[in-house]
Amino acid sequence: MVIELKGGKFKPEHLGQLSFYLTAVDEQIKHPQDNPTIGLLLCKSKNKVVAEYALRQNTQPLGVAEYKLIESLPPELATDLPSIEQIEQELMGNDAGTANADASDDR
Repeated sequence: MVIELKGGKFKPEHLGQLSFYLTAVDEQIKHPQDNPTIGLLLCKSKNKVVAEYALRQNTQPLGVAEYKLIESLPPELATDLPSIEQIEQELMGNDAGTANADASDDR
């Protein structure tokens, strides 16, 4: 699956770019036994009619969807996912631990 995220509204030419990526994945990465590569274009907004016209003649498995940014996670997800601060602490802790282990090896 190839997912492309656009920061603005949907434009038909975005599908050409995504189609290029699908072809590249199919030629360079995909194995013969793999199913067809699926392309998903996520845009900040889209005109449904324009998206339907742009997709109508396309033979590749492509889709266009809108996304919405939110300030915080829904409560049911917040308990399952680490916060940004927790991720940063984990990354800093791992780096510090690696640096300390390297320093002790030099003694």
